Order: sequence, then C-alpha cells, then structure tokens
Amino acid sequence: MELHQVIRKILLTEKSNLDRETSNKYHFEVDRRANKVEIGHAVEKLFKVKVAEVRVIHVLGKKKRLGRIVGRKSSWKKAIVTLAQGSRIEVAEGV
Repeated sequence: MELHQVIRKILLTEKSNLDRETSNKYHFEVDRRANKVEIGHAVEKLFKVKVAEVRVIHVLGKKKRLGRIVGRKSSWKKAIVTLAQGSRIEVAEGV
C-alpha cells in the first residue's frame, strides 16, 4: 500500500488538539486495511519525524435515519500516533 493511501487525513478536533499540545500525540484517519507498522512507517516517511508509539481504534459508523429508512454511515479506522521527544508535525501546528 502506498504512503498516501495509508494516511487519509489529520483529525483536528478539541481532543486531538489537547493531545497534541500536552503529550505530543497526533490523530489520523487511516485506511481500514492498514496495520500499526504500516501506519508508523507512513507517518515517519511523509512528515519526516520519529514515531514512538501507534494506537489503533476501529470507529463504527453511526445509524442514520431518513423517514422510515434506517441507514448506516461507513465504519472507519483512527490511529493515535505518539511522536518521540522533539518531533513535531508542522502541518498541524497553528490550526
């Protein structure tokens, strides 16, 4: 799998901003087929940083209702990447 296919986007939420400022953790939406090793290599190559730890969460899609019809949003995968001391991703800073 290519690097740009593994990492889909950086998640910018209140919780991710707090994690980034306090404990140097960055949240990403990643491909559902990617594993921890692939995610770590992709972050190191794309952003030129040193990764200390990768945690993965499977997020289930929410049920959505439109009248009588009940549907479901797609499930997705989230990765929380802890960077080594002194490493920062400049793209996510100041947003």
